[in-house]
Amino acid sequence: MIIQAIAFYLFAFVAVAAGVLVISARNPVHSVLFLILAFFSSAALFVLMGAEFLAMILVVVYVGAVAVLFLFVVMMLDVNFVQLREGFLQYLPVGGLIGLVLLVELLVVVGAWVFAPEAAASGAAPTPAPDAVSNTHALGALLYTRYVYLFQAAGMVLLVAMIGAIVLTHRRRAGVRKQKIAEQVGRRPEDTVEVRKVPTGQGI
Repeated sequence: MIIQAIAFYLFAFVAVAAGVLVISARNPVHSVLFLILAFFSSAALFVLMGAEFLAMILVVVYVGAVAVLFLFVVMMLDVNFVQLREGFLQYLPVGGLIGLVLLVELLVVVGAWVFAPEAAASGAAPTPAPDAVSNTHALGALLYTRYVYLFQAAGMVLLVAMIGAIVLTHRRRAGVRKQKIAEQVGRRPEDTVEVRKVPTGQGI
């Protein structure tokens, strides 16, 4: 029991610290690496809670796909972060207001049980017996029945984000040379190849 408590506090501290470093790191590549660390720590917390399937999905999907996608997008976009930081003070009031709203929402969610203790019981789904169904079965039954519309909405958000990343990657930028497949396919041999007869014993 003591080992579990030590492991919980250790992984929780690493997850919170990595989350803070994600938004405070100056280098965006370092932010993505700290995000991967936060995902691993969260997966370890899921394992301590007995949700091994969620831990595996978090590592395989988020670390193996989403975080790597973030890393490639950050490296491919070649954003001038020095220019972006010049207008930081301009957006500071709006960012502070949004941060304050998010903080109030988090406090309401965390402290809701104080004002309405019955809210948690009404919002939670019944937990099946451990020997009745597996963790994956219970999670799938809950996700595809009660939260199916929210699940589809999250999928649409990820689809829009993926399309946005593709559009940003394929935008035209000055000084960047791209492959033109139509010109390569339509190229004729006589335009690129020159046949010259070289006399014997002489150079070109």
